[in-house]
Amino acid sequence: MIRKATRADYDAVWEIFHQVIQSGDTYVFDPQTPKADLEKHWFADYMHTYVYEAAGEVLGTYILKPNQLGRGSHVANGSYMVHPKAHGQGIGKKLCAHSLQEAERLGFKAIQFNLVVSTNTAAIHLWQKYGFEIVGRLPKAFDHADLGLVDALVMYREV
Repeated sequence: MIRKATRADYDAVWEIFHQVIQSGDTYVFDPQTPKADLEKHWFADYMHTYVYEAAGEVLGTYILKPNQLGRGSHVANGSYMVHPKAHGQGIGKKLCAHSLQEAERLGFKAIQFNLVVSTNTAAIHLWQKYGFEIVGRLPKAFDHADLGLVDALVMYREV
């Protein structure tokens, strides 16, 4: 089940967020990001936060928010995380499909991913499967924990 997140989900979302950023290979967040910062990264007032729950356990989460303020606010930005212990269960696909429906319901005209790490081939493949196109490449824009500076991609899809 995918549903709107509540304050009761904060600890579960933190667990996912904390686990995912530890690898340093997909998100820009410092692995030492404190729990208090989850508020501004995942639960800010202008964000729409969702969780994927199975058997009473939150295993995935995503956010939608305006990519830009004002005249750019019709384009959403999305971020998605699946708990590492739940990888390979199709949760990312379900989150992506749900986010496309929610983006449209919320009045967004498109979703843009500003920084998809070029070495994150699983995510790139998933986004392309759901109609996202690579519309830009940012040379050496991501400092990968193991590989050093790698390219990042900008991906875009109308809803």
